[in-house]
Parts: sequence; structure tokens; C-alpha cells
Amino acid sequence: MQTVSLKQKQPTSRKENHHLDFKTFSFYPQLQTRITAVGYSIPTPIQTRAIPKIMQGHDLIGLAQTGTGKTAAFALPILHRLMKRQCRGLRALIIAPTRELAEQIHQAIESLGAETGLKSTTVYGGVGLTPQVQALKVADIVVACPGRLIDHIQRKTVDLSKLEVLVLDEADQMFDMGFLPDIRRILAHLPQKSRQTLLFSATMPNPIRHLANEILKRPERVQVGNDAPADTVSHTFFPVAQHLKTALLLKLLGSEQTQGVLIFTRTKHRARQLGGKLAKVGYHSTSLQGNLSQSQRQKAMNGFKSGKYRVLVATDIAARGIDVARVSHVINFDMPTTPEAYIHRIGRTGRAERSGEAFTFFSNEDSQLAKAIRRTIGMPVLERIIEDFNYSTPRPNEHNQGSRTKARPPAHGKGRNRPPASGAFAWLSPRR
Repeated sequence: MQTVSLKQKQPTSRKENHHLDFKTFSFYPQLQTRITAVGYSIPTPIQTRAIPKIMQGHDLIGLAQTGTGKTAAFALPILHRLMKRQCRGLRALIIAPTRELAEQIHQAIESLGAETGLKSTTVYGGVGLTPQVQALKVADIVVACPGRLIDHIQRKTVDLSKLEVLVLDEADQMFDMGFLPDIRRILAHLPQKSRQTLLFSATMPNPIRHLANEILKRPERVQVGNDAPADTVSHTFFPVAQHLKTALLLKLLGSEQTQGVLIFTRTKHRARQLGGKLAKVGYHSTSLQGNLSQSQRQKAMNGFKSGKYRVLVATDIAARGIDVARVSHVINFDMPTTPEAYIHRIGRTGRAERSGEAFTFFSNEDSQLAKAIRRTIGMPVLERIIEDFNYSTPRPNEHNQGSRTKARPPAHGKGRNRPPASGAFAWLSPRR
């Protein structure tokens, strides 16, 4: 197996993990060697609580926010289990909502299992079928996206009869993306009696709770923290009119000390358009959205991870499960659709004990959602304006229309660049 570099986020609660290290779990020496080699030292809370239960053979529901070490929490026990009995065949299946997450899980398994002799492969769309068919013939572990896995099931190019462990990772996102019917179709082809099932999710909407009740047998439940972002992230809202978002973004990028910047838009078109605009004005930027081929998506993600690109503009396809430690800022160019989506997006920064910044642009129509986000995160949110930014700039179609359509003067006589006060926003002094 190929060796890749992994980063382990340290526990949020040191007290809970006092005197505990990975040797406590009594993994096989080949696994323990790799755990040390990749730099894991102290288990995170989700690993501390989940690994023993999984190794005891229990079905499990694991609830934890992104960036808490969930992948190793199920990957290590699976590798240990498969090493107990050497036999060939697909014995562990991990289902993930996106290609990027599937690839990341696969790389983690390859690195941790580099000395085990076990083989892992990925199955997702956007790439050729033939190489996947060949890899499936010798794979012990498969990390798959639902659509392409169903394709292989229908073609009879995957044998699931020997499956021992099923993992549903980021289950709530799979529901959000409409994959629940596909998951049920896959489940109909899996062994029922002897299978261990693990379900990991950041939240538990009712459809996922119902699914868990159907497919898990007397599951253990492990919950770490709550549906709140890491306390290493600070939150700032920037009230701004829709037509001024790009100008404000350029202003912030030019004034903030940043490393990697992840910018979220609501649509694929806007991600592509904004990424192009930033590149034209000199930023090393790229975009990640669903219209790209798999090779283009991988190239964009690899370039962002390596530092080739300083800015990545993405849709919510990149909101979960993508571990890029160098992200210093997440900027919500478009407001996320739910408070939960906000948490998943900004979970890309403030990782591995680093501090991070979450900037969110919002306009009057977003005010109710902004209030809901404040309630959900339960942390202070600063509203910030930029003193030397011209908030009074009219929309482009307001130019050259004569005196009849002159823009109204700003509400405050002093400070032409300050946006007007309104019931929806409480304008505060800018943060330095």
C-alpha cells in the first residue's frame, strides 16, 4: 500500500484522555507501527469512545462534528478485525457521499494499513469502470459513493457476499444529497445476519434516525460535543448588498493575513465565475464544483492542499470530510441554506489546534437565517463593516439612467461608506 501523510487533530478534552494512548487498544504490531509513523499520539475523544466498542463487535452510531478524527475511529478497528482472519474477498464497505471524501478515507486506510497486506480501493463516478472492476477483484476494503456502487452491483462486478463490516460515513450529508433511496438499494444486497454496521454523522435528522433504527442491531451510541463549531474558530458576519459581495471579498483578501482561503458559493456557476475573477486579478485560485471531471476536481484539491492555490472557491461538495489543515479562513460568499450547513462549512478551518476565521456575507433577505446560525453555534458573532469600503456604490444598472434615478444619499451624513442602519442589522465598529 502507498504511504501518505496524515494529520491527527488532538483531543479537545485532555482530561478525558489522561494517560491514554493508542497502545491502550492493543492493535496488532503492524498497525501500531503505522499509527506511530503517521504521527498519531493521543486519541481524540471520538476515537477513545468508539474504538473499543467497535473492536468488541457492536454496531455503533457515532455523532461528532467534522475534523474530530472519525476516519481513524472506524478505519483502525476495521484493519485490526480483517487481520485476525486472513482470507480474500471484499469484507469491509465504507459508503461516503462525495468522491473527495471517499478518496481521503481510502488514502487514510492505505497509510494506516501499509504493513497489513490488506488492499483498499475506491469506487466513484467520473472515472473509467474497467480499472475499478479489476481493483474490486482483489480488494479487502472498498470506499464507495452510492451511485457508482449501484452500477457495479447491477453489472455484477462486485461481490458483497463476504461483507463483514459496513460503514455509512457522513450519513446526514448523504440524506441531504438525496442518496437515501440508493443506500436502501445497496442494503438489499448486503449480508444481514453477521454484518457489523457503523453509522457516523454530524447531525441526526429524522430520516437518518429512522434508517439507523432499521439497519443497526442494538447499537452503541457515541456522541462527542454537540452540533457546534470548534472553539478555535472565530465568527464574523459582514452585512453587504448582493452586488457588492465581490468587491468586498477582494477588499478582505487584500487586507487579511491568510494562508489557505476556502470560499463557499451556493451554485456551481457562481463558484466557477468567482474563481475565474479572482484568478484574473492575480490570486492563485481555482474552483471545485460538480461540473468538473474527477481528474479536474482532484487537481484542484491537490493544488489547494499543496499551497499551489491560495484560494479555493467551492460549492457545498467540499463542505465535509475534506481535511486541509492550512485553511486559515472560510468565507461564506453566499449564506449557507441551514445552520447545520454553516457548521459543516466552517469546520474546514480551526483544525488541528490551529485558530481559524469564519467570514459570512449576508444581506437583508438572509437576516432570519443569520439569527438561526447565531442561536445554533452558541458563540459570539461579530458584525463588521470596513470603514474604507464604499457601501453606497449603486447596482450596475443604476448607472447612466439620468437624474430621475439618482441614488439616494447615505443614511448617515458622516461616513458615506457606512451602510445604513436597519432593523435587521446592528452595525458595529470594524474589527482591527
